[in-house]
Amino acid sequence: MAAGCCGVKKQKLSSSPPSGSGGPGGPHCSGESQCRGAELGLGGSGSGPGVSQRVNGLGCGNSLSPGCGTLSPGCGNGLSPSSRKMVVSAEMCCFCFDVLYCHLYGYQPPRTPRFTNDPYPLFVTWKIGRDKRLRGCIGTFSAMNLHSGLREYTLTSALKDSRFPPMTRDELPRLFCSVSLLTNFEDVCDYLDWEVGVHGIRIEFINEKGSKRTATYLPEVAKEQGWDHIQTIDSLLRKGGYKAAINNDFRKTIKLTRYRSEKMTMSYTEYLSHRQHHHFQNGIGHPLPPYNHYS
Repeated sequence: MAAGCCGVKKQKLSSSPPSGSGGPGGPHCSGESQCRGAELGLGGSGSGPGVSQRVNGLGCGNSLSPGCGTLSPGCGNGLSPSSRKMVVSAEMCCFCFDVLYCHLYGYQPPRTPRFTNDPYPLFVTWKIGRDKRLRGCIGTFSAMNLHSGLREYTLTSALKDSRFPPMTRDELPRLFCSVSLLTNFEDVCDYLDWEVGVHGIRIEFINEKGSKRTATYLPEVAKEQGWDHIQTIDSLLRKGGYKAAINNDFRKTIKLTRYRSEKMTMSYTEYLSHRQHHHFQNGIGHPLPPYNHYS
């Protein structure tokens, strides 16, 4: 199940919206054409039969456990972040750049990388320019083996994010690549039972037409936007397509899953430097990029 990592335009939100107000009117991610780089998240779509989901952020499919405060099956490993070794690495970002570079220049895809191939829900995010504007972000809530998952979502996020045109060679020197691995999924009973700046959240709700919808924000979104819990929930509802007034009674009907993520970011300049030292170790069979081309 794929998801598109959606950025949002800066929203002017009060610190505590009235309980009967419509909340922040952020656009649904599929219609957003310009996104600030620091404002990543996940937009949701209907989850009925035959609906293909593109989420802005990471989630764990629809395999949510029925209890509250329990780990969702198939996601994370149940270990606290402090007791678990980081899995995400700079090598993963390098691999994503390798995949994109080979595709844009018509080279054979890079060979199998050396980092772990364990399955994780994952997202690949591209930002561009000094202000790090969002350029593409798509991932999956379903755990995928990292080698195939990063290959797939590197190109999907770079070429098939419906909010942006496909990436071109000329953009490569200004790109930043982030890999996010999602872990520690927990269903909670209280929609406020998560920590800003620590947890990503995935919500499931019934819209005004009676359809089930989902949406998610990666852990960094609320903190970067300066939002509190209510503002984040209301913005996420709008991104998920909810158009009616939002009040506290409706918020209480939301089914919320919180999760954490491991994230690594690398610039194209850092990628070039890394490849100069590890050119053939990574199984790359094409020449290094010509520096005069990227001046």
